[in-house]
Amino acid sequence: MKKLGLATALLLAMTGAQAYQFEVQGQAEHIDNTANDKDFTGAVQGTYYFNDVDSSKGPLDEAAFLNHASNVSAAYSYGENGQEEDGRTRTANHTFGVKGEAYVPTKVVPVYASASYNHTITDNKAGETDDNGDRYALELGALVLPNFLVAVGYTSVADQVSYDAFNIASNGVAKAALESKTIADDQDAITARTKYVGGIDGTNMSIGFESGLVYGEATAFNLGTTLYLNPKLSVGVSYLESSYAGSPDKALGANVNYFITPAVAVGASYVNANAENGSELDTQTVGLNAKFRF
Repeated sequence: MKKLGLATALLLAMTGAQAYQFEVQGQAEHIDNTANDKDFTGAVQGTYYFNDVDSSKGPLDEAAFLNHASNVSAAYSYGENGQEEDGRTRTANHTFGVKGEAYVPTKVVPVYASASYNHTITDNKAGETDDNGDRYALELGALVLPNFLVAVGYTSVADQVSYDAFNIASNGVAKAALESKTIADDQDAITARTKYVGGIDGTNMSIGFESGLVYGEATAFNLGTTLYLNPKLSVGVSYLESSYAGSPDKALGANVNYFITPAVAVGASYVNANAENGSELDTQTVGLNAKFRF
């Protein structure tokens, strides 16, 4: 009976369950830059929602946001970078993160809050001292209009080599690295972001917009838009630029995501971060991702 119940649950998840409470997602990226074409990164994230998430309305990819679904999650990212022929610059980064998000209804508007902690271990392949970095972040906001979130936050970075595992899992390593370089030695940063998802009248399509600002040692902003051609299929573009004194300092990205069933999704991404002034870090990344809900 236990085996039958497990098989039934798996079948429902694979063929069309319209509600879920767990989500597991993973991604992997190949990183090609002028210095080395053997860099890579991978990330996995698991999320538990306190209540069932109804995915029967709107884009499947945004079901949790549209449901104002409070949750807790954990993430891990692993990546290698540096010149292959020079062991002194070859490093491996392990980043662990935990995060909580809450949507609280009020008499005025729904209120949003999040808190996260990330820890990065930089393993030097040449046997030099490993580096450790901690990152704490808090965010407060409100849905000022239906499906329109405005939030501001504070991030404290105890070490400049400290990444956000959730940012890597969602947006890729190139953008996460630019964000880390923007905060840099300042150790404290103010953040702000907006997000909107809404239907296009007379169609089964939807449109999404996101924007963000990071003010640390330098300043970075990002813009993104996603067109949901139907609840299953979406295409998106994004742009990130930072004022930090280095190159590359901007990244242009594109992605496509498709839900094979309401519980299983696959996707691909591409990011181009062109370097200037003869830098060896002219970078392109190609990524694959997948999600499973149950």
